[in-house]
Amino acid sequence: MGFLYFLSECIIPLTVFLIVAYGLLNRQNIYQDFLEGAKDGFHTTIDILPTLVGLMTAVGILRASGFLDFLGSFFMKFASYIHFPAELVPISVVKMFSSSAATGLLLDIYKTYGTDSFLGMCSSIMMSCTETIFYTMSIYFLHVGVKKTRFTLLGALFSTICGIAASVLIAGML
Repeated sequence: MGFLYFLSECIIPLTVFLIVAYGLLNRQNIYQDFLEGAKDGFHTTIDILPTLVGLMTAVGILRASGFLDFLGSFFMKFASYIHFPAELVPISVVKMFSSSAATGLLLDIYKTYGTDSFLGMCSSIMMSCTETIFYTMSIYFLHVGVKKTRFTLLGALFSTICGIAASVLIAGML
């Protein structure tokens, strides 16, 4: 276990060192390459900013209007049928749209049930096993200009459902 702690503390500096060493061995102007990459990143940020603002505004409106709560209560009936903890339905639904909103719900679960409870562990694992599907698809596809998403949404929903199921199973084993 001590080795894992050592590795987790050293992995980022080691990665930076290896990148710099590789650049020096290839006789690259590392600083100039860094500046060009930062400039490209800045332009990418400016390109996706309108989409990001629109999505965050939409999530804020949906959360303030109570629609996400309604959606969560709608799925609670199905959740009780499949023996899924009903308290985790809102965080499961909201996580697909906004990670920060899901984090707020996660903190509510921590306050109510505790971090070491089944629901606390299950929601923690769920936060790391799932993705903000609609946020990610809108940012990446709109930035790149992808028009035909094919089966991306179905695949993302399937993997999210698998992650949610896995979080319940893993937390049940702990």
